[in-house]
Amino acid sequence: MNFVGRFRPLHNLAHRAELNEDSSAREIYWLFFSTRLLLIIITYIAYILLTAPKYSDTPVDAAALFSSWNHWDAANYTSIAQYGYQNVTDLAFFPLLPLLISIGAHLLGGANWTYLFMGWLISNAALLGVLFLLYYLAREIVEKEIAQRTLLYYCLFPTAFFFFAAYNESLYLVCAIGAFLALRKEKWWLAGLLGLFAALARSAGILLIVPYLYELWERRTTYNWRSAQFLFTTLAPVVLIPLGTLLYALYNWHLVGNPLAFVAVQSDPSWSRHTTWPWMGIVQAILALFIIPQGFGSANEAHLLLDLTATLSFIALIIVGWRKLPKSYSIWMIVFMIYILLNPATSKPDILLSNQRFVLEMFPAFITLALLCKRSEKWHYTLLLLFPALQAILSIAFIMNRWVV
Repeated sequence: MNFVGRFRPLHNLAHRAELNEDSSAREIYWLFFSTRLLLIIITYIAYILLTAPKYSDTPVDAAALFSSWNHWDAANYTSIAQYGYQNVTDLAFFPLLPLLISIGAHLLGGANWTYLFMGWLISNAALLGVLFLLYYLAREIVEKEIAQRTLLYYCLFPTAFFFFAAYNESLYLVCAIGAFLALRKEKWWLAGLLGLFAALARSAGILLIVPYLYELWERRTTYNWRSAQFLFTTLAPVVLIPLGTLLYALYNWHLVGNPLAFVAVQSDPSWSRHTTWPWMGIVQAILALFIIPQGFGSANEAHLLLDLTATLSFIALIIVGWRKLPKSYSIWMIVFMIYILLNPATSKPDILLSNQRFVLEMFPAFITLALLCKRSEKWHYTLLLLFPALQAILSIAFIMNRWVV
């Protein structure tokens, strides 16, 4: 695969595998910067054409153009970074990203624009780290071309534009993938520390306990489980992962007197999430689409189709990947999928709310996808047409402050 083939068609990016590790790094940089440039171009053209009057020679407001990616969760994170947790509903947003934004913004002088800029910078810098870590992780189990295709699909995935905004997905992922890589290398304290940061970035970070314990179990014959050295160097670091969640719970307790406020606010009308059986959200989404159908061409129908398709597709990738990936990856994805299905937005039209974004965090599934598309080039070319087209459409909707996910 050749990410540096600037003047070749997009599908040529996936066909050169005769590369050394240095050239692979260059290709990762090229993939990163080319996709960032594409989103900048989309932002510039779409925002101007959709906001400026016809045939007008008056420039659009530069500040509005600059802040066109500061919508929805991004606006919440930058607001928390600037003003702190002002409302109970703010507690739904975990603290690591706003903390880093706040630190960076203060270093730049603390003006309003610095919070927007730091949110954007942190998210994109973390994505670059994600690409390198995911490549190294994939190379442990698949050949170079498959690892490179994994990154390509990851960057082109329809909701991957969230990596460009001040969302916490890329920050969480750089910690989570780093933790997986540390586990594979038996760097237990590093894995625990990265798990702690992942738990401070997203509520799902605590789930990294599962692959940690499984990787430890797989190596049970190589350690003396009763030795003090084992307890300190290998088992003790797992405590760091839930410590991240515990620290945030204590902060919730300090602010509002409820250590689980970040869970309780999920039932707020903003999200309307309620705990139920993991299959109920899928069943309700299918019923809403086909049994009690939405109006054809309605926004509800489009959202349901996107979220249901993403959910079912990744369930299929989990099943297919069971025999292709290390078991710790598959088990973690099963637990993660159950986790996001346990709390659907049962009283909202978009029942599987945000699932098309949440599946981005299931990075091993993209390795499985690359393996499948290697066997069927037609699927590969289909994705190279479908993914960027959908990403461009959803990006424009996000830029225009339309609800996407």
